Amino acid sequence: MSSRKKFIISLPIVATILVWIKTYIVYKTSFSITIENSMQEFILFINPISFLLLIFGVSYFIKTERKRTRYVMVTTIILSIVVYGNVAFYRFFTDFLTLPVLFQTSNFSDLGSSASATIKWTDSLYFLDVVILAGLIKLKPAFLSFESIKRNKRRAYYFASIAILFFNLGLSESERPELLTRTFDREMLVKNIGTFNYHLYDIYLQSKSSAQRALADGSELSEIDNYLAANYVEPNDELFGIAKDKNVIMISLESIQSFVINNDVYGEEVTPFLNDFIKESIYFDNFYHQTAQGKTSDSEFIVDNSLYPLNSGAVFFTHAGNEYHSLTEQLNKHEYYTSSMHANNKSFWNRDLMYDAIGYDYFYSLPDYEVNDENSVNWGLKDIPFFEQSVEHMKEMPQPFFTKMITLTNHYPFTLDEEDKYIDEFDSNSGTLNRYFQTVRYMDEAVKLFIEDLKESGIYDDSIIVMYGDHYGISENHNAAMEQYLGTEVTPYVTTELQKVPFIIHIPGVEAQTISDVSGQIDIRPTLLHLLGIDSKGDLQFGQDLFSPDHEDFLILRDGRFITDEVVFAGEACWDKDSGEPIDKAECDRFSERVKTELDYSDKIIYGDLLRFYGENGIIEDPEYMEE
Repeated sequence: MSSRKKFIISLPIVATILVWIKTYIVYKTSFSITIENSMQEFILFINPISFLLLIFGVSYFIKTERKRTRYVMVTTIILSIVVYGNVAFYRFFTDFLTLPVLFQTSNFSDLGSSASATIKWTDSLYFLDVVILAGLIKLKPAFLSFESIKRNKRRAYYFASIAILFFNLGLSESERPELLTRTFDREMLVKNIGTFNYHLYDIYLQSKSSAQRALADGSELSEIDNYLAANYVEPNDELFGIAKDKNVIMISLESIQSFVINNDVYGEEVTPFLNDFIKESIYFDNFYHQTAQGKTSDSEFIVDNSLYPLNSGAVFFTHAGNEYHSLTEQLNKHEYYTSSMHANNKSFWNRDLMYDAIGYDYFYSLPDYEVNDENSVNWGLKDIPFFEQSVEHMKEMPQPFFTKMITLTNHYPFTLDEEDKYIDEFDSNSGTLNRYFQTVRYMDEAVKLFIEDLKESGIYDDSIIVMYGDHYGISENHNAAMEQYLGTEVTPYVTTELQKVPFIIHIPGVEAQTISDVSGQIDIRPTLLHLLGIDSKGDLQFGQDLFSPDHEDFLILRDGRFITDEVVFAGEACWDKDSGEPIDKAECDRFSERVKTELDYSDKIIYGDLLRFYGENGIIEDPEYMEE
């Protein structure tokens, strides 16, 4: 009789297969990864393999069976946590975790209901592979081998793993040339090299950036300074200084997007007050947020510094010790009393430290407000009592003052008390979108009451009021519901257009108008300084005065998308700005080098802390001279 050879499979291979299958299923069910062709689908399918083979293959070098088994089990648990961490983060931010975000632990305790709203009971299925593997280890079926392998087989195993990695990278490079040098989109990286390899690449990037400051010198700043000087635009003669010595009240409108302006839900206006306020103000209807993972803190950073945020993490956390030449610092020099008003913990988003670096005279935070269960919801103090109490603080401020106000109520998961619901919910398959219209309406009512309080206090007529949306409120996870509301397909072009946020400037006595130039948060600093009669020429800023006749219709988003008055580059395709139809990619290619240059220059300034080399008389080339 001939005996049949038994089928034997080693424990590391079983673990690899389980995590590989789980990861691919997660790609397809938990992330909105765009697949354009069969090759991209194949790359998505194979991209976890090389990392998993290598990481589980380490067990072959462990001598004892018990330790080998423990290593495989612990590694499986850790990888499952990494996968689930990305899933939970993606639900909230439509983005993937990065190393700086993992160190922002001081924020986690403040997430409250926003974080818990993302957790589902079915999430236990993300750890099903751990349960299966633990069962196999306990039962020890005959087909499962717990033994190590001989040296020559280990060599062949690792050779095959590395070969798969390079095969994966080769296919990815053919689909997306210069993937690791020109890509700012984390989804693109995950789609091509996989979640685990992406995290390794992220660690490499963060390690590289940490070394940049030590190696930086003033010579790097000279090239950037020349570039920015060439792109400076002269202010509008008629408007320069028109608001000189006025108070500045800047309101960061949480999570508001422009599609709600002059729009309704079942015949009820979503923003009735803002619709009217726009008619007596200067309104920019082609204005985009430019934030990345730092969300509200990114918008603060952009507005104050006219620099791009980092692609990974939040500048408020990673580089709060840098030197900055902020809007706030400039106003301090011109005898403004500067403050920020936000009824939250000082340490949230590391604001207490970053505000010192930016130069605020005072931070009105949680201890400066009366906060209790009755006047709070979701993330904290409701917007109406926040504005009411803030006006009382303004009455005590020396004038002229600049204060930035950060609202809270219109924040995911967009929950309200019954008495604060001024309109009915929308009816779609997304509870998030349905509730969003109600919290936007509440915020609109809060702003209305705030303006009335300013008028009664006498502050209104001596102040210019600036309002801007800080970032999107509705992510791409809710595209189906958005299609229902908008009545159109949400293409990458439409997604980019949905990044528009309101930008309003009210100047007493200045005629209202709507400006449709392509613009963004990065333009606020020079625009505001020039209205106040402060020349920003020579400042290291990427934005341009929006009232300048020479202002360019050109805007870059942090992930590499860009918008001009003619084209929109999004989803690796070029779109006609007016029609929203795809056009020849060559129409966009002519701008791609400038996009990369600006984002690289801004990153160099932040990572290298290059503004420390910039003194009153220009760039200081010698760091030793700077320290004297």
